[in-house]
Amino acid sequence: MTSTERTHAVLEGRRPDRLPVVPLFMVWAAQHGGHSYADYVTDYRVLVEDQLRLWEEFGIDVLSCCSDAWREAADCGTLLVYDDEGPPRPREHLLANKRPVTDLPRPDPLGGGRMTDRVRAVELFRKRGEGRVPILGWIEGPISEAVNMRGMNQFMLDFVDDPSYARSVLQWTAELATDFALAQVGAGADLIGMGDAAASLISPSLYCDFVLDLERDIIATLEEAGALTRLHICGNTTGLLPYFASTCAALIDLDHMVDLAAARRAIGSQTTLLGNFDPVNVLLKASAEDVYAACARCHAAAGEPYMLAAGCEVPPGTPEVNVRAVVRYAEDATRGGNSA
Repeated sequence: MTSTERTHAVLEGRRPDRLPVVPLFMVWAAQHGGHSYADYVTDYRVLVEDQLRLWEEFGIDVLSCCSDAWREAADCGTLLVYDDEGPPRPREHLLANKRPVTDLPRPDPLGGGRMTDRVRAVELFRKRGEGRVPILGWIEGPISEAVNMRGMNQFMLDFVDDPSYARSVLQWTAELATDFALAQVGAGADLIGMGDAAASLISPSLYCDFVLDLERDIIATLEEAGALTRLHICGNTTGLLPYFASTCAALIDLDHMVDLAAARRAIGSQTTLLGNFDPVNVLLKASAEDVYAACARCHAAAGEPYMLAAGCEVPPGTPEVNVRAVVRYAEDATRGGNSA
């Protein structure tokens, strides 16, 4: 099977030739490719080259456009500081002074900015991958983008001090996310990753009241456009598990703090789970044999449908042999093997 066929087999409830391996490579991809991270996040050709190299050398099953959380905010006017070793960071937050979000013009994802650079990556992936491997576009979810625009502390206080303002910002960021996602789907993205990490920092009641419907609407719009969504919420999302199935996301990323067996019980048997061995203490610091064993434990806990990935981004400095151990487990698990 090609990576695309393998992925669709899992999503359609069929048996793949092996488990899809879909880790989130960002800084590691640039370092492996011999590029600075500043180049990786600002030049789509560098990102595409480095991701294709991972696919070809390691046998992973996704080409990811995810590089940093600041594409949308940058096109709104956020000034960024770029770093050769890690993701960019903002000089200031555009809504720090609590200006009405409607004062900001919603940028065009095809207007030539950083969002356009990601769309160009999708286009080049489509040309180079020739349909053999799924292309994962990426957007920031409503609350994560709201935090990027307003600042973490300020936005969290808005839930209590000015909930109507919080809702207006979330609605605006959800509309921006939808525009950006649809541009990537139009360019050829098969899947859209929606990173909404800040959702893990609020209570289940706030998530249900402020965020869930917006995520669900984005996912439904993408499905109508012919793409599926990979919902990625870093951190301990145990309290949010009962709501994840209702998002209708096809794939749910779970961080290492979450019990996969409990997640399967809460989310149900139809949704594909990803994860969730510890990216630092296991993938970065442990032996290849330990990584292999962690993959086996996660697979057993999650059941099917399932794809292999760490709980979050592959850390820079992760040994190549540990990455290969993940792929080796995927191959052995499908054949029925169980040893390193």
